[in-house]
Amino acid sequence: MRAARLIKMVLLLQARPSMTGAELARELEVSERTITRDALALSEAGVPVYADRGRAGGYRLIGGYRTRLTGLGRDEAEALFLSGLPGALREMGLEDAASAARLKVSAALLPSLSDAPRTAAQRFHLDAPGWYHEPETPPLLAEVADAVWRDLRVTAVYANRRGERVERVLEPYGLVLKAGVWYLCARATPPDGPFRVYRIDRFTTVEPVAEPVAEPAAGTTTTGTGSPDAPAAPGLSGCFDRDPGFDLPAFWEERAGQFARSLLRSEVVLRLTGTGVGRLPYVTDRAAAREALAAAGPPDPEGRVTVALPVESDEVAYVQLLSLGAEAEVLAPAGLRAEFAAAAARMAELYR
Repeated sequence: MRAARLIKMVLLLQARPSMTGAELARELEVSERTITRDALALSEAGVPVYADRGRAGGYRLIGGYRTRLTGLGRDEAEALFLSGLPGALREMGLEDAASAARLKVSAALLPSLSDAPRTAAQRFHLDAPGWYHEPETPPLLAEVADAVWRDLRVTAVYANRRGERVERVLEPYGLVLKAGVWYLCARATPPDGPFRVYRIDRFTTVEPVAEPVAEPAAGTTTTGTGSPDAPAAPGLSGCFDRDPGFDLPAFWEERAGQFARSLLRSEVVLRLTGTGVGRLPYVTDRAAAREALAAAGPPDPEGRVTVALPVESDEVAYVQLLSLGAEAEVLAPAGLRAEFAAAAARMAELYR
């Protein structure tokens, strides 16, 4: 346990010029006193860890010290080769670079670990798209991915939700592959504007901003259809400085949650059996189902639980909840309850 922590401490110091004791303690989930003891142990073992005293002090490695990959264990080496997603890398145009990197890592491994790439690849595979959906690679994905890697502003023309063609200058921060669909998380200029999410398959052109953007003539906009979106800001160079506070996973989680909640515009009241309670999260929005069940009162004398469930619409709720059969009774709205009653009558007649 301690050996693994010491190795992680060296790797942290190798990746950063200097870290305070508090920062190391937070990363390694130990006390600052433990960090002091670990730094002393590393020094005694020949690892040149230097401690700067004082309020602005910290720990750092001196003399350009670097660890070597021969210290990898088998489980670590195999996990390393699981980090690549072959399909996604190919679609982004990074397959050759990833292949070269894997070869270099393979060459640096100990002979006893030379089979790690093969054992990992033959045991785990990620297939991102959902069933019954053929994945389609957006034609401009490689161009967008290149801009993301190089921190290049791009001039992009895309179709918004109303089908209008809109031209924007974007600072592309990150790519997300969700259920086989590629999204771009970007900040629209002028700088310090809000971060937004764009479906990459809606882009029709994507071109790097190589020169400063000219001041638009009076009375003109950068949108081709009178879109209310703001025009691009003038005087922008090709590269942009990334906001160090931007966290792609956290941003996506928040936006995905907002999007899912925005779809739930109606509500149905259900009376569920114990089996229905267990199956509800698997037939409708999982987060909404769990929140509804958590807010429900105790079971009635028949052991049934009444919940108020947010849904996208009555039509969608009908399709989703019909699979619960007799494990769920729709109490409201009245129109949806009547639809279920009619469906139950048709089923009873069919199987009479």
